[in-house]
Amino acid sequence: MKVLLVQPDAARELIGWGDLGAIAEPLALEYLAAGARTDSHEVRLLDLRLHPAMLRSELLAFAPDVVGVTGYSMHVLRNLEICREVKSLRPDCITIAGGHHATLLAEDFFEEEIDFVVIGEGVRPFRGLLDALARGDRSVSVPAVWTRTDGRSFRYGGDAPLFDVDRIPLPDRSLVPRDRNAYYIDWMRPIALMRSTVGCPYRCSFCSLWRIMDGRYHKRSIESVVEELALIEEAFVFLVDDEAFVNKRHMLELAETIERAGIRKKFFSYCRIDTLIRHRDMIERWHAIGLDRLFIGIEAVSDEDLANYNKRLEVAQVEAGIRIAREIGIKLFAGFIVNTNFTERSFRRMTRFIEHNRIDYPSFTILTPLPGTEALRSFDAVIERQPNGRPNWSLFDLQHPVTATHLPRERFMQEYHKLHQTFAPIFTEHRDMRHLITLRSQARRAI
Repeated sequence: MKVLLVQPDAARELIGWGDLGAIAEPLALEYLAAGARTDSHEVRLLDLRLHPAMLRSELLAFAPDVVGVTGYSMHVLRNLEICREVKSLRPDCITIAGGHHATLLAEDFFEEEIDFVVIGEGVRPFRGLLDALARGDRSVSVPAVWTRTDGRSFRYGGDAPLFDVDRIPLPDRSLVPRDRNAYYIDWMRPIALMRSTVGCPYRCSFCSLWRIMDGRYHKRSIESVVEELALIEEAFVFLVDDEAFVNKRHMLELAETIERAGIRKKFFSYCRIDTLIRHRDMIERWHAIGLDRLFIGIEAVSDEDLANYNKRLEVAQVEAGIRIAREIGIKLFAGFIVNTNFTERSFRRMTRFIEHNRIDYPSFTILTPLPGTEALRSFDAVIERQPNGRPNWSLFDLQHPVTATHLPRERFMQEYHKLHQTFAPIFTEHRDMRHLITLRSQARRAI
């Protein structure tokens, strides 16, 4: 079968700077492509973030039998739009939706333009579904797959069995050679993504990632990780594990094996601040083999807010971790959550914390009740809605308040963009000036 996998683009008119901050490789689709090609299907990958005007021409030229889309909550409406265009040009083409949002709220894809919804780890159910479709069976029940039976009615194929992460084929990075040099995160260009573990043992209240794997944590074998790493041509590698450094012994062994293999990369990874404090020697070992930067979710600058987010941290620990990173020589990208209950004083307090602790690269998101989090048990607090009453998922980009703000909304957004502007010069020597210009225009529009 001919399979077209589509990475959706962001709605720039909503997000403001759209995909300017980072465009990382579509790793999830590369995993799906590897599985499909293993079973002899012909696969193409279209990244609309890089080629926003190519959907129609690709559909007409390639004439796929199947189109698959993925994405987060912010991509739901865009993915439905993509699938409507697929059906308008190729009515018999089969459309499949998957990804984070589909796993947590599959019902948002129960529409006539969608034929199947894949949830959870997608490679195995996707392969099983393609196998059935190749046999002409469109009514098949596949574990972890919702099948449209009529109109907007869907039938679930049951839960998938536990999987062995090492049995998933390595991602196929050969499909988009023209795009490899275009993938970046800030000045890290070109950059590849890789995961060495799957899942997270922590339960932060604002995060839904641990629910994707039902709270389970899976480690890939050392051999598998090093095999993949040896195939990556990019100098920069972002370890996209939800929390890579949970198992100290495993990560020390991985570092030793990478060094023995003669692999030299510039690594970027997520890490909890308490992991950095407890296992300084592990982080130092990784720094020795190329770990230059860590993304630390600081989130809040008061003990009360940290407790509310279930971070199990105190501000004193955060500041200790920042000092340790500086002593090791690792640059910190620090994530901060701007709560919708912020006052003007709250914004000033966050600014002072960042300046006092000399955070290398602060980044900001607005507290958003994402699917799967404790904050979204119902839609009652969501003020941004679609005509059908469902949330306006396009605004769930972590850059818009979708619940009520303590400050008037216009004032809140003005303060939020001021926060970005205050620290934008940190990125000036690296980042495309378009990003900074867009921030200024966003701030002006917020006034």
